[in-house]
Amino acid sequence: MAYGPWPDFDAFLEWLKAREASRDPWFYAILRREDGKPCGMGSFMRCDPANGVVEIGNIWMSPGLQKTREASEAVFLMIRHAFDDLGVRRLEWKCDSLNAASRKAAERFGFAFEGIFRQHMIIKGRNRDTAWYAMLDKDWPRVRKALESWLSPENFDATGRQKAKLQVA
Repeated sequence: MAYGPWPDFDAFLEWLKAREASRDPWFYAILRREDGKPCGMGSFMRCDPANGVVEIGNIWMSPGLQKTREASEAVFLMIRHAFDDLGVRRLEWKCDSLNAASRKAAERFGFAFEGIFRQHMIIKGRNRDTAWYAMLDKDWPRVRKALESWLSPENFDATGRQKAKLQVA
């Protein structure tokens, strides 16, 4: 990420307060349903209402949330909000080309790889090549169906383990 690490918790809280006031990027806290405790965040950024384009990014999940059904549901809810409530026609996902986990997540959620923008940014003094992904409004019904099917209670056993992997065709 372009931000962090912070020298101490107070510095992190100051950064977080500034994000709360921002509208581009527009940050969302991810809260646990059972106790309301924060366990992650994500944002919509580079908002372009005239063209119906927005980017989903700044996704961060606490270690306890990573690789869980709830983490996938949080991203699904953001995608659904973008298409169903905000009415975007193009949702973008961009990440450092070296971030294999983020690239895998984009593909797992049904984003199509569009290419590498070489030396797109300088992050923390290093040239960053950016992997670009996108999902279009015409893709959303198919992707939504796959995500809803995967998230359904029937896809998880009594211990919460998935029965079938998420497959967005």
